[in-house]
Parts: sequence; C-alpha cells; structure tokens
Amino acid sequence: MNVEPDPRIRFETSGADLEAAIGMYQDAYEGAGFRASRTERPFSYRFRVVGDDTMSFRSTRFDARMEGEIESRDEYVVMWLADGGGRVDVGRDEVAFAPGTPMTFPTGRPFAFDLQDVRQSLVQFDRAYLEGIAAEQHGTAPAPLVFDHTQPPRRADLRGWNAQVQRAAATVLGSAPVSPLVLAETARDTAVALLRTFPHTALAPDVAVPQGATGRVRAAVEYIHAFAHTPITTTDVAEHVGLSVRGLQQAFQRQVGSAPNAMLRGVRLDRVRDELRRAAPGELTVASVAMRWGFAHLGRFSAAYATRFGEYPRDTLQR
Repeated sequence: MNVEPDPRIRFETSGADLEAAIGMYQDAYEGAGFRASRTERPFSYRFRVVGDDTMSFRSTRFDARMEGEIESRDEYVVMWLADGGGRVDVGRDEVAFAPGTPMTFPTGRPFAFDLQDVRQSLVQFDRAYLEGIAAEQHGTAPAPLVFDHTQPPRRADLRGWNAQVQRAAATVLGSAPVSPLVLAETARDTAVALLRTFPHTALAPDVAVPQGATGRVRAAVEYIHAFAHTPITTTDVAEHVGLSVRGLQQAFQRQVGSAPNAMLRGVRLDRVRDELRRAAPGELTVASVAMRWGFAHLGRFSAAYATRFGEYPRDTLQR
C-alpha cells in the first residue's frame, strides 16, 4: 500500500544563546539591524514553522527585548500575541502591539519593531497566492495588496478569523496525516478569512514594472501607479518605502535609469491619454483632464504630451 508523503514542511529550533537567536531571527524574517537585550526573565527562545509553500504557521517564544527592521517582500503575515508586547512600525505609523488583537505586517516597505518577552503566533501566506485569491474575491486581476495595520478588525470579522485559525491550526499543526488536497482547502479558507477580516486595498493591476526594479524601487513603482490620482510627490513615495528622497533617486537611477518624479509624471500622462481616448468630443475638455491629473501649466503639459505620444492631446480627444 502506497502512503502519500506528508506535504507539510517543518522547522524548529530553540536554545539559550542570545547571539544565535539574533542571527536566526534576522535570517528567518529577512531583517536587518536586529539587536537584543536581556530582561528580568532568564533568556531562552523557541521558533517553529509548519506548513507548505502556500501557507505556514509560525510560533515564537523570545524571553528578551528584540529590536530591528523587517521587509516582507514575498509574503503577507498576520501576527498575534499570547504574552508580551511592544511597538510595530516604530517611527512611522506606529502601533502598540499587545495580546488580544491580531495585526498584519505593514506591507510594501520595511518597518521597525520593538518587542519584549513575547509569545507570538503568525500565519504567513505566499504573496502571489494571496494576491490570486484576492483577485478571485474582488473580480479583478491579481495585484499587490496593501493592508492597513493601524486599523483593527471589526469584532464580528475577528470572531470569524479566530474560528478559522483554530480550524486551520488543528489541521496544519495536528499529528494526524494530511493530504495535499486538505492542506490546499485549509489554506484557501484561511486566505478568504484573512481578506474578509483585515482592511486592505489592491494596487493598480497590470502595473508595468521596469526591468531591473526590485525591492524598494519595485514598491515605489507600484505605489506611484496606485496613487498617481492623488497629489503625491517624490517625498511621499520616498517616505512610503522608507528611503530619503536622495536615496530613492539614486536607487531609481541605479535600477531603472530614470528619476522617480519622471516616472510619476509619465504615469499621469498615460492616465490623461486613457481618459481622452475613452471620451467623445464634447464630453470633456483637455484642460479639465489635465488639471485633474495635476498639470497646471497647459502649455508645458501639451509639449510633454506630444513628446511622449507623438501627437497633441486635442488630437487624441478628437480622434
């Protein structure tokens, strides 16, 4: 009789070496600048992961204070505490983290944390997988998701989330054999519950990310596409991805060979062109569309439009 192999991946480590713990956690969370200091508790730690490439459960016990910076590039994470606490997204959209209410990792940029003596649980989803489930739920193309970690879930939604997590944990963390099909169904149910519970928005789908753009530059490009209709500036983009304006400019030049303000202007010109092409003559004016997308000087706008598209905006509208 053939027995299917267990589809779950397991990893567990523990100890009482503070330096070893720092290195392990920094590697596990792709972090930077991790540092720890002892508290009144005797130091020890335990870290466990069970799941597959789609969804995994993690648990942490860390009897010390830990600070550092995390950038969650390829996954979405929900975390909650049974003990301890501290602050998340320190210096930015800072939130106190304590037992009782789960929280998503800040998305799209690095974030700093300061936690102490925690008993922490987490659910991690592969980025592409959760974006695909979100696209099915919202009836859109897959796109990056931005979760608002500062907004707590509604109580009714939270009850549903907690119930689903308990069911999923019994399956994923249980000792009974689990088939790939059961694991896949559990991941899907938990992903749907996550999307129903935690406030989020989907960035603009079909974003043309320049070849070579990775990490913070990619996040900046996605942010520009998502919020080009608002009065954002290069400063806002830099703050969103955790860089100085100069640092963002240097990263753009290095990875994509252009400036972030040039990309923002180009995206807005593209949006103007889309509106003009969809409209019939008489429905709107070039000036009204240009002003709506932040182009106050119509002469300079027309020249930039003609340079980008080889025709003047009035010609696009008339055609």
